Amino acid sequence: MTLVFLFKLTLVLLLLFVIFNLGRALYSMVKYDREDPNSVPMSRFLGKRLFISVIVIMVLLIGLTSGLISPNDRPY
Repeated sequence: MTLVFLFKLTLVLLLLFVIFNLGRALYSMVKYDREDPNSVPMSRFLGKRLFISVIVIMVLLIGLTSGLISPNDRPY
C-alpha cells in the first residue's frame, strides 16, 4: 500500500464518520427525551461532526501542500 492510498483511505473514512454522526444526530433529534437521563442530546453528535469536518479540511490542506494529492486542473 502506498502512502497516497492510505491518505485517501483516511479521508474517505473520516467523511463516512461525518455522515454517520449526521445520522446519529437525526436519530437523537427524533427520539430525544428530556426526562430520560441516559439520552444523548443532538448537539453532541453535531459537535463531533463539526470537529471531524475541520480535521478533514486540515488534512486536505496538508495533503495539497505536501504534494500527496493534486487538485484537478480542468474541472470541466
